[in-house]
Amino acid sequence: MSKLQQRLMRELQQNRNIKIVKTAEWCIPIRTVDVTYEPVRRSTMDVLMTMLLLSIQEADFGSTQELSELLLVDPLFIEDLTSLMVRVGLMKNEEDYFRLTEKGQQQLEQGVFEEELEVEASTLYFSPCHQSFLTIDVNNDEYDELPELYRYVDREAEQQEQFEESLIMAALQEVDEEETGNSQKIIARIVQVEAQQINDSPCLEFVLYDKEQEILFVRVWNTILNQWDHHLEQQLTDKEQLIWREQYL
Repeated sequence: MSKLQQRLMRELQQNRNIKIVKTAEWCIPIRTVDVTYEPVRRSTMDVLMTMLLLSIQEADFGSTQELSELLLVDPLFIEDLTSLMVRVGLMKNEEDYFRLTEKGQQQLEQGVFEEELEVEASTLYFSPCHQSFLTIDVNNDEYDELPELYRYVDREAEQQEQFEESLIMAALQEVDEEETGNSQKIIARIVQVEAQQINDSPCLEFVLYDKEQEILFVRVWNTILNQWDHHLEQQLTDKEQLIWREQYL
């Protein structure tokens, strides 16, 4: 930790008008959360698929051969496409005719094609101090001796095990973001959420005095993010700016 602290101090004092008046080390709690979810592949519906669905919507077709002759496409190709669309629930075979399902009607109107993928699992990291999931730096250092807990930790929030689905969906989408050509992988449904252990993550605090502007401000380095943490800086500023003025001015 000392090497990191020294590096940050050198960085902060590159401006000769900046003086460090306080340094501190503390930890924030990080809750590990295991999530299983159902993703789907969403893409723009291609011309052939659109024509096939429109044809089935407008007339009665009982075989892929009839659709092949209408659309002038190889029967094997039409058979593969209809099999796919039956499998994903866009159409069904009813009374010896192909029929659009409600899902197929909706996707045809929207011009999109959604294919369900296998259930997946991911590990997320929730910070009670931020009230959000953090995208951590997997290359951050580990420390044998951890400093004391952050002085403004909300104890009730620290024990939180239930999380807003919108927060989980946004965090998963950021972790599992994948886009290829005109297709995009999106999270369709959360299957299960399990809150696991809480680990402490160190932060480095620097209270600074700008002699030229005669102002006090704080910088906080969050090691799990491997960057300056503006949320914690704002929190400390709101709570302690008057105290800094009394102590250091």
